[in-house]
Amino acid sequence: MQNTVFYLKTCDTCKRIMNDLDLHSGFELREIKSNQITSSELDEMKELAGSYEALFSKRSRQYKAKGLKDKDVSESDYRSFILEEYTFLKRPVIFLNNQIFIGNSKKVMEQLRVALSK
Repeated sequence: MQNTVFYLKTCDTCKRIMNDLDLHSGFELREIKSNQITSSELDEMKELAGSYEALFSKRSRQYKAKGLKDKDVSESDYRSFILEEYTFLKRPVIFLNNQIFIGNSKKVMEQLRVALSK
């Protein structure tokens, strides 16, 4: 997946990041609610991320609703949860030149800015 942004159109943070970094041109934009990620795409993300847990959002409302905080969740569980419920994917997920940038932490955004400037 070369130069792709996986985002949620109702997420103000995703929209702000995409606008601030001008991720509209030169990127394939994948809105994950209307165009859910496939298992092969998720597996490709995991290869670059190192784990499904790294792609999993513990801030999702469903995380509390399902009581996952108090459960022992395996890598295969994280994969299944992300595939069944799009809100479990940490957002945005950005592919750029065979690198992956997951989420919106300051550290990740700074790494993305550096990568974009090259």
